[in-house]
Amino acid sequence: MVFAAVLAGGSGSRMGNKEKPKQYLNLAGTPILIHTLEKFYINNHLEKILVLCPEEWLEYTKDLVKKYIGKTDRVLVIEGGSTRNETIMNAICWLEEQYELTEEDIIVTHDSVRPFVTYRIIEENIKFAKKYGACDTVIPATDTIVESEDRQNISNIPKRSRMYQGQTPQTFQIKKLKRLYDALSEKEKELLTDAAKIFVVQGEKVCLAEGEVSNIKITYPYDLRVAESLIQTGHSEE
Repeated sequence: MVFAAVLAGGSGSRMGNKEKPKQYLNLAGTPILIHTLEKFYINNHLEKILVLCPEEWLEYTKDLVKKYIGKTDRVLVIEGGSTRNETIMNAICWLEEQYELTEEDIIVTHDSVRPFVTYRIIEENIKFAKKYGACDTVIPATDTIVESEDRQNISNIPKRSRMYQGQTPQTFQIKKLKRLYDALSEKEKELLTDAAKIFVVQGEKVCLAEGEVSNIKITYPYDLRVAESLIQTGHSEE
């Protein structure tokens, strides 16, 4: 079986909006979260779509789903964790309670504020994760990447042809992801900012799926303006 986890735990502090997290801001009259959720809802390969959000936004999120998606048992809103990876683990724990998971079962994890993810990207994530165990969506880096260990001086300039910008979805075989995460020390878990790194730090391969330049993450007010432009030019339908 294939499941999706839409990660809606961000506070939106960088957006500068104190009233509500960025995933609930409107994009062309509809909450960003709903735009994203709809991209997964139309994919019939997904058994269940979990939306993970802060506890204080649970009822609000459920009301949004009911309003825009309708009454459905394919979408479930549950509480996320204090970090990205804890949120993903909350999703896995819920799935373990509800299903007898096998080694072949897959979870597609995605940022709630990437509303322009395409059907192709989701399908390729599922295909590659089934075949290789883990998949990350990326696009080639267009700018030179500069590394600075002290944040003042250049310590390294990696070869650009080897550099990629990470996006989401990130997709994994559920039981393998859980095993690798549980094998980490608490200190290692604290340093993780990315689910794919759970595999990488333990020497496991992560396949690359080709993303899209338009698959942007709405983080700052500028991103919201770009997203509005993408909606107007029809990118939301891809």
